[in-house]
Amino acid sequence: MALKSEFSTPCPCCHATLVIDLNLRRIVRHEEPVRGDRPELDEAQRILAQEAARREALFQDSVAAERNRGDALSKRFEEALRQARQEPITKPTRDFDLD
Repeated sequence: MALKSEFSTPCPCCHATLVIDLNLRRIVRHEEPVRGDRPELDEAQRILAQEAARREALFQDSVAAERNRGDALSKRFEEALRQARQEPITKPTRDFDLD
């Protein structure tokens, strides 16, 4: 029920309908616009199942990455060790030796 002192206008940001009372100089009601991407209640079970499957897939990916992490680190260590054995052993120069 709208009074004579009330008028409605669309919000420029969210496109909701704002009902403003001139006597109070305040917003008295806010009506949100109907969203097209809002899921229906009967689709809730399907949406929850999809999200659970997505979380499980992400978890399995992280488990597989963690298992392969040890292999990758040992491979990098072996490569660095092989490279260190091939380099000649030299005495490092110190600032004290340059004087």
